[in-house]
Amino acid sequence: MNNPILVVDDSKHVQRQIEIFLIPEGFSRLFFVNSAQEAFHLLGLDDENSKNRKCEIDLILMDINMPGTNGVEACLKINATRHLKNIPIIVITAEDTDEGLKQAFGAGAIDYIKKPLNPVELIARVSSVLKLKKEMDERENREKELLTLAQVLEKTNQELQQANEKLHQLSRTDSLTGLANRRFFDEMLHNEWKQSVRLAKPLSLLMIDIDFFKNYNDTYGHQKGDECLKRVSMAILSALKRECDIIARYGGEEFVALLSDTDESGAVMVAKAMQSNIEAMNIPHKDSNASGRITVSIGISNEVPSAASSPEKLISKADKALYLAKYEGRNLIKW
Repeated sequence: MNNPILVVDDSKHVQRQIEIFLIPEGFSRLFFVNSAQEAFHLLGLDDENSKNRKCEIDLILMDINMPGTNGVEACLKINATRHLKNIPIIVITAEDTDEGLKQAFGAGAIDYIKKPLNPVELIARVSSVLKLKKEMDERENREKELLTLAQVLEKTNQELQQANEKLHQLSRTDSLTGLANRRFFDEMLHNEWKQSVRLAKPLSLLMIDIDFFKNYNDTYGHQKGDECLKRVSMAILSALKRECDIIARYGGEEFVALLSDTDESGAVMVAKAMQSNIEAMNIPHKDSNASGRITVSIGISNEVPSAASSPEKLISKADKALYLAKYEGRNLIKW
């Protein structure tokens, strides 16, 4: 038993008795002080930083009747200090009244021993309280470990959730342009189609193709081609003014835009804005038969969805309009 025990008693006779009774039982780490103020100093309570204890204490034996600050007042102060309140206090009293003990227990004492000291009682009560202290410390440590584990698990779950969200986002995003990919577009097309059927509102689809992009790659290289795709994707994206509008990379140099609650004239306006944005970038393309710079051809389809039609037909119409734009010379908008 190597538990540090603080004895607070102004009687040298009592201090000597406690030493004689406890040391043979293995309680060898005894610290003796003559007053509550000395105890406060040992516990670090008279320091500006009250956590600077002079030594660790597992148990306090506190005399109730002492000059200056008495045992009850000392118990109150110690128990009011957060990092000391778990130190059990056994009061030592010569009083034979219940009122003094009531005050001591009310101040936070856990047990009491009457004077004159009985060695069997002293050893039994000290052993019992220290055993209880050990069990409480072990439980507190387990709770701290569980709390730490819970915090680690929570952090891990948050990181896993963030990773899943990122993975989900990546699964919906084209890695080169940052636009939606075809898989996500297909999902959104079917969702928008159902909603448009329910609300009886028009839905427009734009198929956008970079003119003579194979020639561009052959002339300027694939790295420049990738840079061109990124710039074009941002140019056509900036032509969309509503959050509900969707644009995706459909494959290679082809893009697709989905405009909910948009009639044919509105779709044409968006297509013209896309061409205008791309023209403003003025990206050279010397091997284009349509122009000396990068241009796009756009096919538009529009309808009020119904049960008699399908999203696939909307795509097919836009694809045919795009083919017509290419056939008639490119850098055109057809619907």
